[in-house]
Amino acid sequence: MAAFDATQPLTMAAGGILSPFTIAYQTYGELNAAKSNAILICHALTGDQHVANAHPLTGKPGWWSALVGPGRPFDTEKYFIVCSNVIGGCMGSTGPASYNPATGEAYALDLPMVTIADMVRAQAMLIDRLGIDALFCVAGGSMGGMQVLNWAALYPERVFSAMPIATAPRHSSQNIAFHEVGRQAIMADPDWRGGRYLEQGVRPAKGLAVARMAAHITYLSEEALQRKFGRKLQDRAGPTFSFDADFQVENYLRRQGSTFVDRFDANSYLYVTRACDYFDLAQDYGGSLARAFKGSRTRFCVVAFNSDWLYTPAESRAIVHALNAGGASVSFVEIDTDKGHDAFLLNEPDFIATTRGFLHGAAKARGLIEKEAAKS
Repeated sequence: MAAFDATQPLTMAAGGILSPFTIAYQTYGELNAAKSNAILICHALTGDQHVANAHPLTGKPGWWSALVGPGRPFDTEKYFIVCSNVIGGCMGSTGPASYNPATGEAYALDLPMVTIADMVRAQAMLIDRLGIDALFCVAGGSMGGMQVLNWAALYPERVFSAMPIATAPRHSSQNIAFHEVGRQAIMADPDWRGGRYLEQGVRPAKGLAVARMAAHITYLSEEALQRKFGRKLQDRAGPTFSFDADFQVENYLRRQGSTFVDRFDANSYLYVTRACDYFDLAQDYGGSLARAFKGSRTRFCVVAFNSDWLYTPAESRAIVHALNAGGASVSFVEIDTDKGHDAFLLNEPDFIATTRGFLHGAAKARGLIEKEAAKS
């Protein structure tokens, strides 16, 4: 946990100052003497800092255990991995459930509105605190990919390589629409209490569960849903002709919703979804996405999945075109899979091979491989 006092405020893009504030983070591996092997992993919408260790609330493996660990693409025997919980989150970083020194209660909706850029600037302060001038790589998928793009735009001299995965340079109207359904489900729950539910000892669990159910549909492709569930019934010979969860897919979504509320704060869900909605990197650079990356020396690998309809391959190609126009070094990989948006979180062989190959090439260019060979 990194705590920043009143001498180190975070100026928010939407106005206001956040001070004091904390950033919860996990590290894996060791920082080399030159401090040149650090990788920042940015989590997605409802992720957290527990990228490769058992989650303290659920006991489940880290959300990117398939890629982070000894011998894996993000090799903890070669690299120093940092993953932080974003500002606005609910796993130790300052968010709406955190203590507000001005009132003595939780911030709730008094927390200033958070943007992706705010998350990145807070991460940069953490990286400073860790004594790291430049990152070997910044990587992340979905909302994490937005952070990667913002890192490359805000701090090009601090990012040697970047992997924006299954992401977009801005939120589409469809993305915003799905998020609004989730927010309205939360705020319509009688236990939301205008965001002050913690003070009153309740939680808008039903509304948050519905929000999660609606969002989870967007993380899967139609093919994946059909392959996993089809129209199969749940533990019954025939339909009950009721509103019970007759179908396996209904039961699956209900389970996703009920388990989610045990680890996530409803107001945090409002804040992080809104941060994604406001994300429009081109708008921050006079309407030109290419201008955001002009003259960048960062090496990029942009990854998309052909069955991802939440952040489509076309949106990844728009990033690639902008990087090319800005003169950046970029490779693009579109992976053939029926797993949809969530493919970046799963054991997808082509994606794992792509990540391993990109990092290996970047490590050679950075001189990390030769240095390690010299030590042995």
